[in-house]
Amino acid sequence: MTKNATEERMSIVIVGHVDHGKSTIIGRLLADSHSLPDGKLEQVKELCARTAKPFEYAFLLDALRDERAQGITIDSARVFFRTSRREYIVIDAPGHIEFLKNMITGASRAEAALLVIDAQEGVQENSRRHGYMLAMLGIKQVVVLINKMDLVAFSKVEYDRLVTSLTEFLAQVNITPARFIPVSGRDGDNLADRSTRMPWYDGPTVLQALDTFEPEALPVGLPFRLRVQDVYKFTGQGDDRRIVAGTVDSGQVAVGDRIVFLPSGKRSRVKSIEAFNRPTQEHASAGGAAGFTMTEQIYVSRGELAVRESDPMPHVTTRLRVSLFWLGQRPLEMRKEYALKIGTARVSMRLEAVDRVIDASTLAARPNATQVERHDVADCVLKIGKAVAFDLASDLPVTSRFVIIDEYDIRGGGIVREALPDQQGWVRDKVRVRNSKWERGSIALERRAERYNQRPTLLLVTGDKETERKALAKELEGRLFAQGKVVYFLGIGSVLYGVDADIERKRENRLEHIRRLGEVANIMLDAGMILIVTAAELTAEDVEVIEAAVEPERIETIWVGDRMTTDLECNVYVSDAEGRPEALDRIEARLKDLGIVYRAW
Repeated sequence: MTKNATEERMSIVIVGHVDHGKSTIIGRLLADSHSLPDGKLEQVKELCARTAKPFEYAFLLDALRDERAQGITIDSARVFFRTSRREYIVIDAPGHIEFLKNMITGASRAEAALLVIDAQEGVQENSRRHGYMLAMLGIKQVVVLINKMDLVAFSKVEYDRLVTSLTEFLAQVNITPARFIPVSGRDGDNLADRSTRMPWYDGPTVLQALDTFEPEALPVGLPFRLRVQDVYKFTGQGDDRRIVAGTVDSGQVAVGDRIVFLPSGKRSRVKSIEAFNRPTQEHASAGGAAGFTMTEQIYVSRGELAVRESDPMPHVTTRLRVSLFWLGQRPLEMRKEYALKIGTARVSMRLEAVDRVIDASTLAARPNATQVERHDVADCVLKIGKAVAFDLASDLPVTSRFVIIDEYDIRGGGIVREALPDQQGWVRDKVRVRNSKWERGSIALERRAERYNQRPTLLLVTGDKETERKALAKELEGRLFAQGKVVYFLGIGSVLYGVDADIERKRENRLEHIRRLGEVANIMLDAGMILIVTAAELTAEDVEVIEAAVEPERIETIWVGDRMTTDLECNVYVSDAEGRPEALDRIEARLKDLGIVYRAW
């Protein structure tokens, strides 16, 4: 491998329909740019001779024996080669329709793209899909390679016909290719060296074209965004640091900056910026991992988005208008629950509405759709289980991307186009103000948890008005108290006629009553307690309001009675026929399994 390249590096993705020659082109680029390890080319040729297979440059990429047998690439492979200008990281995104989802993963890390088209087969279904995907992911630098020109006798007429067809299609998705290049991957025509068999082409070779790509500048000047990956706490040798760690997607942060964590709205100031095995730094910028400590020890968790208080704020809501690409065998349908992962946050999700469905291979719209079929692109409204923080694709693309998970596998992905209002927005606004003004004592939440041998939790006990939920709740309080837990029973009446005495008990005031209950619970939980609240027939909307005031991970819901009278989905169900001791045993076992009540060892 040559060593004359500079330290500059660029990631590019190569896409195209199955068997259009992507792997062959990459293999040839590796060989012709002298980027292979010494003896690798000879080793593969010798293997082919021993197995009586004709040598193909695509074999240089096939790390798995199964892939060699099938003759298709089945996973995104990262390979490296150098030119005189820089090193390239090439993401080989599969063209086979079964593995299209891997292309999403690969292309999302690329700064530019090569789109490969078979000169004989022309524009195929996946070719169009891949063009649409590149546009959705915001990849603007694209070179189209018209491959296998040897199969059309190096015809300029055939080449021009394909260029016209592709130009028209890519224009529809707002992609203007930097150029089109006629090539033969098998023979190396116009890859590293100019072809003598196509004298009518006077443009650059592929390597020359790649060197005209401009690397994306790190988004240092954009608003600061760090997706919280984890929070590390140190306890040994007097080290009590709590380091918030994650990847800086954009902007920069410095010691002394005021930071807001969303969606919680908690605030603090950067005390120090930490790095593993590196000197203490004064600032951290886009493009790398970072960790920082805070002057105030607030509780934040994975999934939050850290932003600088002086920067434009991201959006926070539970309703998103998105553009997505669906890859699941079964359609994306309403009334089914999925998981949505955006940044480091993972939340439940349902399809609320389908605005329009587009066939990505033709760009034709299908009106009045109620679900999204496999390989369709759609503009949809998604309703998620709890609020998340994000940016719009038009503002900060990297923090607008998401994937949808069903049965532990990625089934789709896309970008957020618009943040839509939801019914909890007014509560979150109040909570953000509350968190910005919150004054903490000197005792950290973890110290209370260790002292009380429990994790602060709100247990909402609800059910039909005729059930004995209060009796169950009070017995649970007594059992936990007997075990030495700091626990308190709070009937809803205690709130209605105490904290809420200034509010009339009218239907239109229900959500304000619920909000205030959430605020009372938040104080009790901050004191490290297990709070048991009873209220009749809580709805999903009621609990969503409480979750806006109290972190959802600290809430457990228990429904008492066989008759379901609301739309609330609970964590525990207690039937009318179940004995009280058995029900309490089951609830207590769940609290121990979840680590709410610490087990005695």
